[in-house]
Amino acid sequence: MGDSKISESGIMNWYSLRVMSGKEEKIKNNIFRELEYEKDIAGNVEDILIPTENVIDIKNGKKQVKKKVFFPGYILLKMEMNNETKFFIEGIDGVMSFVGPKGSPQSLSDIEIKRIIGSFDGDDDSVEVMEEIPFTVGDSVKVIDGPFKDFNGLVQEINDKNRIKVNVNIFGRPTPIELSFNQILIEN
Repeated sequence: MGDSKISESGIMNWYSLRVMSGKEEKIKNNIFRELEYEKDIAGNVEDILIPTENVIDIKNGKKQVKKKVFFPGYILLKMEMNNETKFFIEGIDGVMSFVGPKGSPQSLSDIEIKRIIGSFDGDDDSVEVMEEIPFTVGDSVKVIDGPFKDFNGLVQEINDKNRIKVNVNIFGRPTPIELSFNQILIEN
């Protein structure tokens, strides 16, 4: 039990890091910049990933491929975990903490990392599915089917499982409801 070190040294694992949402790219760059001054720690960090997916956005009839962050507020680091590297990374601006029980970083299993990396790495199926979506977040839509028929709302979130979250005014309060694509129409 006397072993308080987090890692058997020399082993690189993937860890999930909580960061300020919307600033993932900036924080990734901060980490790389800080590592330039800390050569001994830099050797313990192999890779930093922000899981993104390519989403085809159709606006005014024009197709645009946009990168969408998969897990807002998280970035992945492949690194050797020890007290020094943990302290160093968690001290960087915009970083909150590593994900794990009681603040001790928990490495991701191979299965988890394959699932995450596989879902945004050379897997073009998601792009195909996204292409048929005629809606974008912020669109004004009218519900044409289901219990909320004739309600109007704004698209809040689009899920690739053909589900869409729409904010509808119910009793004068915006309420998010989940609908399928064929239950709504764009309001012009």
